[in-house]
Formats: sequence, C-alpha cells, structure tokens
Amino acid sequence: MRRPQQQSGASATGTQKPGAVTMEMVARLAGVSQVSVSRALNHPDKVAPDTLARIQEAIRITGYVPNLVAGALASRRSGIIAALIPSITNLTYSSFLRPLIEATRNAGYQVILAETGFSLEDEQAMVQSLLSRQPEGMLLTGVHHSAECRRMLLASGLPVVEVWDESETPIDVCVGFSHWEAGRAAARYVHEKGYACGAVITAGDPRAIRRKDAFAAELVSLGYPSPPVVCFDTPASIANGRDGLKQLLEQGFSNGAISCSSDLLAHGVLIEAQARGLKIPGEIAVIGFSDQDFAAHTFPTLSTIRVDRSLLGRRAAEALLARIAGKPAETRRVDVGFEVIERESA
Repeated sequence: MRRPQQQSGASATGTQKPGAVTMEMVARLAGVSQVSVSRALNHPDKVAPDTLARIQEAIRITGYVPNLVAGALASRRSGIIAALIPSITNLTYSSFLRPLIEATRNAGYQVILAETGFSLEDEQAMVQSLLSRQPEGMLLTGVHHSAECRRMLLASGLPVVEVWDESETPIDVCVGFSHWEAGRAAARYVHEKGYACGAVITAGDPRAIRRKDAFAAELVSLGYPSPPVVCFDTPASIANGRDGLKQLLEQGFSNGAISCSSDLLAHGVLIEAQARGLKIPGEIAVIGFSDQDFAAHTFPTLSTIRVDRSLLGRRAAEALLARIAGKPAETRRVDVGFEVIERESA
C-alpha cells in the first residue's frame, strides 16, 4: 500500500504546518544560506549591512516567523520570563508588574503573564504548563504553593522570585513584606487614635486573611473585644465594601474603625456610609490597604496601609535577573516594608 506523499512545507515529524514559510525559503529569496538567516535573527550585529537588509526584506515579504521554541531548545535560552498573579484586574497585584516588565524588557526578556486566581491547584497546573515553554525565570505571587508545585520548581532548578509576601524558606528568593505585621500595625493605629472598637471587611485570599487574623489578635491583646468580620469569597469590589458595611451595621457595629483588606473595599464603605448619612470618622472610621492612586482623592480621603508597589516590582526584577545571570543571591528575603498613611477617613 502506498503511503501518502508529504505535503510541501511539512516536516517529517508533522510539526511544520503545510504551506508554512520556512527559514530555507527566506534564505533562497535573500540569496544567502540558512546559517546567515539564523545569524541575522540572533546576532544581527554580526551580519554585513547589505546582507542583513536583504534578509530583513525577505522576512517582510514572506511573513516568516522564527520558531522561538525550537531556538530555545537548541540554545537553552528562550528569552522568556513567566509571571503568575492571582488577578490581572486587581490593581493591588497588577500595578507592580509595570516596573518589573520594564526592567526585564530592558535586559532583553519578554514576560508571559498568567492569571491563577487563588487556587493552589490552578497555580500548580499553570506552573506545569509554563515550565514546558522553557522560561528562563519565574515570578510567583505569594509563598504558599502546593507541595507538587514546589517540588516541580525546585526540581527544575529555575530561578524563582516569590513576591508580595515573605518566608523563612522561599523556593529561591522572596520580595515582599510581613502581612502579619501590617495587620498588627492597623490595629495599633486604631488603638492610638482612641477608637472604641474595630471590625474587618476582607476578601478571602490568604494574605488578606493573615492581615485580618493579625488585626484581630492585636486588638484583643490591647484589651479590645474580638472584632466582627465580614469575609467575601469573591474579589474585592466597591459593591462588596458597601455590602460589608451593611452587614456590620446589621450586627450592631458602631463608633469604631473598620479595617478593609483593600482600598477598593474601603471605598465602598465610604460610599455606603455617606449614603446612610454616617459621619466619617465621627461615627465610623475606615482604613484601607495598598494606597491605590485613588485613595488620596476619595471623600473623605482614605487612610490606608501603603506598600510601594513600584519598589516591589523593581526589586523583584533585580532579584530575578541576578539569579538568571547565575549570581548568588545576596539575601533570600527582600523586605520592602509598608507604611501607615493617615488621612481623613480614620
């Protein structure tokens, strides 16, 4: 029985799509060897200007796209950094990415961005998928991962930077701050300002829960009753902030300070309080977290816990690029700290 003939442009393994433009076609059109085309793509400074111009014109005419994955397998370099964050739309997480992407791009890398949510299983699956793409480094949000995810990363030997948190035992390097201490600082602020009681409105992500637990523990240690808590499984939003205040008021909360796990929730609390005619901070006080750009422009302006997200992104990029370059980590823990910002809401 005769085997069907292979279509033009297809490889013996079937990995080349029929009719796809190949490096050989570009070389023939430019009148050069495939080695010259490869050199023009990877080291254009080593190709004569007139030859480079012919190759670039041939690439433009044919629409040739180099197989970067194959190149990575051959050179063991992909030029890719993978970054995993829980939510692309949440500014708390996404805002540190701009300085990180800028720094890594200036160093010659491209960033693949992936959203994981707050599921350890989803993060594990995404890490496994991205490892198959041969990244040169990986950035993860947080320091808590599934055992299998941690095993895969350690076995890969890949440079890894964990951000937005800290740990005594990071996979490689962590860049962040203590969420427990941030929660304690918010409680001490409530005490120093003389508020009669405290409460919490929080999203359900692990870092927010640690701040909530620290806030409650510190208040109790200072002689306050255990604060009521409203916790949402859905991401932080203005709507959840408004609903959170409604729930606290229905529970009898009054004349106290509400610690919110994000500025977005705190903004919702401000809106709901104003809709009900509550005086801020006369009848309730509100404290946010992260110091988003809008926090200084709400009415009243929002007191919050500031984290320098630009600094976080730059430090994460520096740590990741240093590890990719094979430099030993000066420290495995980089603490960017936080600051309590006093404004009009508390």
